[in-house]
Amino acid sequence: MTNFEEHNTQQEPEQLTPLQERLRREELEAQRKRDKKGKGGSKVGYFMSGLSGIVIGALLLWLLLPSLVGQLPGTQQSNPTTDSSNKTIQQNVTEVSTDATGAVEKVSDAVVGITNIQQVTNFWDQSTSSEKTGSGSGVIYKIDGDKAFIVTNHHVIDRAQQLEVTLADGSKEDAQLVGSDIWTDLAVIAIDSKNVKTTAKFGDSDVLKQGETVIAIGNPLGLEFYGSVTKGIVSGKDRSVPVDLNNDGQPDWQTEVLQTDAAINPGNSGGALVNIAGELVGINSMKIAQSSVEGLGFSIPINSAIPIIEELEQHGEVKRPAMGVSLLDLTEVPAFYQQQTLKIPQEITTGVVVTDVVRGSAAEAAGVQQYDVIVEMDGKKIENSIELRKHLYNEKEVGDTLTLKVYRQGKIVELKLALNTNATI
Repeated sequence: MTNFEEHNTQQEPEQLTPLQERLRREELEAQRKRDKKGKGGSKVGYFMSGLSGIVIGALLLWLLLPSLVGQLPGTQQSNPTTDSSNKTIQQNVTEVSTDATGAVEKVSDAVVGITNIQQVTNFWDQSTSSEKTGSGSGVIYKIDGDKAFIVTNHHVIDRAQQLEVTLADGSKEDAQLVGSDIWTDLAVIAIDSKNVKTTAKFGDSDVLKQGETVIAIGNPLGLEFYGSVTKGIVSGKDRSVPVDLNNDGQPDWQTEVLQTDAAINPGNSGGALVNIAGELVGINSMKIAQSSVEGLGFSIPINSAIPIIEELEQHGEVKRPAMGVSLLDLTEVPAFYQQQTLKIPQEITTGVVVTDVVRGSAAEAAGVQQYDVIVEMDGKKIENSIELRKHLYNEKEVGDTLTLKVYRQGKIVELKLALNTNATI
């Protein structure tokens, strides 16, 4: 009996021989490999195309960048460009010149450094040696034959056994003291003129105006900062600054100075204060050095300095009239001694006490006595020793007669002195 299987709607596969089956499988395997390779190859192709674009773009940028740099905003070429004939094009340099720079150029070479050399004793073996004990500045103002004259401050050269001057070109010269004056804080020294090429021209300090530009030139803190320049204005004229000359803590004198806010530091002393025309209008002298104070420098007016400079050249000192007394302000005397020793009226609160009379002096010849209290000179009220000195030194000359009114044991006595130069006061 014939067996029948369930009818299938799908056509039965064609029966293949073993050889055909093997060939078919190999063909399918080959086809799968081709398909796989085709998918991977397209990715590689896309990557290679992108990479090629980047490389080509970078290459073009590298080639074009040098020509674009000079055209971009805010860019400059660091190397000089060349024209078509291969010649270097030089940049134009503008030299800046102002009134201030012109003034400095006129006078800066006349400002010098001054070194104070003294004999110093070694504490341990008591040996002595020459050492530099300080430095300051000075101004060459005149050449006379083989000598060049320099004005500076008295305190710059005070107690020096040797003086050394440093010129603007760095050369050094031995200097000789011509003369000095403690009261005006001025001194004149001289050096050989062979290496001096510039001198300062005197200006007129009387015509300076408050607010006018001035320039200070000197060597602050020593020769390391040689020729430093600072600029400011005339802050004030006809200033009086009390100074202590004997280091006793009491003012002995009032120096007439110009006030400026141009920086003046230790080492600037003796340097130049010049106007905008480059003329010497002052000799820098001092500053108020306090933590709460700024911009208070002082300079000796050149019109006040010139007569002193001339007298120092001629005589080596300033010849001033002298009374021949030692003084003490009445305000420094305790009330008990004012009443018991001086016996002055209670309403008299100011004046100058004569504490000592120099033998052979004008004061002794006129009959001035110890404990006299000076209250008037030539009809002018005298309240302290500074006023006394100012009247004596500024108003009187050697050989003049000075009229005094003094309290002596409670009574007014009038005296006349023929002034000479035998004593300091």
